[in-house]
Amino acid sequence: MNTKAVRLYGKKDLRVESFELPEIKADEVLMRVISDSVCASTYKAVIQGSDHKRVPETIAEQPIVIGHELCGEIIKVGDALKGEWKEGQRAVIQPALKLPTGYDPGYSYPYVGGNMTYAVVPQIVLERGCLLPYNAEDFYSGSLVEPIGCCLRAFKGMYHTDYTNYKRTDGAKRGGRIAILGGAGPMGLASVELAIGYAGCAQVVVTDINAERLDYAKAQSTPEAAKAKGCELIYLDTSSYEDPTEKLLEISEGGFDDVLVMVPVPALFNVAERICREDGCVNFFAGPAKHDLQGSINLYRVHYDGIHVVGTAGSIPEDTADSIELIEKGVINPGVMVSHVLGLNAVPEVIYAMERPSGVKKICYNHIDIPLVAIADIPELAKTDAMWAEINKILQKNNGLWCAEAEKYLLQNAPKISE
Repeated sequence: MNTKAVRLYGKKDLRVESFELPEIKADEVLMRVISDSVCASTYKAVIQGSDHKRVPETIAEQPIVIGHELCGEIIKVGDALKGEWKEGQRAVIQPALKLPTGYDPGYSYPYVGGNMTYAVVPQIVLERGCLLPYNAEDFYSGSLVEPIGCCLRAFKGMYHTDYTNYKRTDGAKRGGRIAILGGAGPMGLASVELAIGYAGCAQVVVTDINAERLDYAKAQSTPEAAKAKGCELIYLDTSSYEDPTEKLLEISEGGFDDVLVMVPVPALFNVAERICREDGCVNFFAGPAKHDLQGSINLYRVHYDGIHVVGTAGSIPEDTADSIELIEKGVINPGVMVSHVLGLNAVPEVIYAMERPSGVKKICYNHIDIPLVAIADIPELAKTDAMWAEINKILQKNNGLWCAEAEKYLLQNAPKISE
């Protein structure tokens, strides 16, 4: 079968091209890849090429397909898998295979990735339990289960201790207060949804130094919607504070039970430690680029107040499955994360532009040919384009958020990509 894909040949060398896929083996499946969420991790791989730990040295001769946040439907099943999978079944891939080589879909393989029309899902993905069934109404949410799963792992990784019996309870404190520092980006928005819908936090405080990003986050995940679910959601611009500690302690009435640090800045980590209440848990979620990044912590508080630090990175298939369940049950709304949509041909330009990040999550629909379109720009496009006018009507019924109905209309009416 012919496929069209975005392939990486070297540093900053992306090419959109068609090629023939091999026939699937008995232990493989053929997947029609509907959507992929563009990720900053892909940008790192594109910039570094084979210097990236997951990218093979042979990409100049054997290019890999980029994109690792993919969702689609199975269109052919190998003979050995016909009892487990069926044609027409929707599925997502958990890209973290945890192999000794470090190889993962979207970084390392020639025939499977998110930015392609059709993919051969190799046996190793199925063997590792990393192809998971997906039954939600839309595809874009399936392309967001990977980042949501990483945030869900962060919530699962936090813990608290009852010091009367030293019994430990895993997870963010239910009914507690949580601060999400540097949290106006995509992972912060996912964490807000999880803090309210999954962890049942009574108070969620999101800080950032970028007022524009904070305003966007507040419009996507609103305090009013949080209040309806029994949660106080506060967005705080800390750009004017030399040290926001006092203000955060005031808002939290003495400190937070849990703190997520979303940006790898030592000063922000120091704030996190200071705003913890007794038994407070800090999750240093941000991934540092520097191997020797240092922070400090008050050891007196570690000993006497029981504050503690954890770090979580990535996710496992269990987190992906749990994220799918949260989406399917409507516990969280991934639509708050979507800022743009695009077609496959626009991917290289969008990836290269990530040197100057903008927006939140960008959903690529592989089988249509549209440029990068901001959800915020659709009302203006609607004035001169009939397709966007209909989509705008749909979004107006959904508080301006991307949704299943908008996706369905776009896929049915947008120009199809030429194979």
